[in-house]
Amino acid sequence: MNDSIQIERRQVLRLFAVAGVSAGVATLSPPALAAKCETDGTPLQFVPKTAPDPNPLENELAKYPKCPYCGMDRKQYHHSRHLVHYQDDRVDATCSLHCAALSLALNLDRGPKAIYAADFGAKADPKPLVNVDAATYLIGSKLPGVMTKQSKVAFASKADAEAAKAEQGGELGDFDAALQAAYQSMAGDTMMIRKKRAEKKRHAAG
Repeated sequence: MNDSIQIERRQVLRLFAVAGVSAGVATLSPPALAAKCETDGTPLQFVPKTAPDPNPLENELAKYPKCPYCGMDRKQYHHSRHLVHYQDDRVDATCSLHCAALSLALNLDRGPKAIYAADFGAKADPKPLVNVDAATYLIGSKLPGVMTKQSKVAFASKADAEAAKAEQGGELGDFDAALQAAYQSMAGDTMMIRKKRAEKKRHAAG
């Protein structure tokens, strides 16, 4: 991944963190555990540290079946899944851009080597991953979102993205535009998810 792109993304992430757009992320970092991570920037999902993985795309769904932030099955949500491969070869494999945004916000001092997203336009099942630097995102269409009210789906082919836009509406953008949209909707999405999970627990309790 280009160094200038990494620097720009770190600046954007720091801006959102300072502005409080990533509100709700702090609940993932209790002070007692955060102290252990002070010097190396290691977030909670890497405590204890997982083994570095220089080839994260190899048997990816078998190695990373669950999202570390919400616990959702990544195979079930193969069409929206993302994977962040950090420069130290740590891997955060998530169910969605929403949870990938959480990972990037928690890892401000750990630069991504590459970020991948499912190609929504692919016919294969599961949908293959594509480097987000080569992807076109459809943002805010009528397609259902995952962990968010505002859908943000990636396409390897810009032509496929344009065809989906013509049918489903929304706006086209690159990964950075989709990431900014994810942070801007983070507070509302977090409240929506909490409400849904609370209702599910009440129903389960009978």
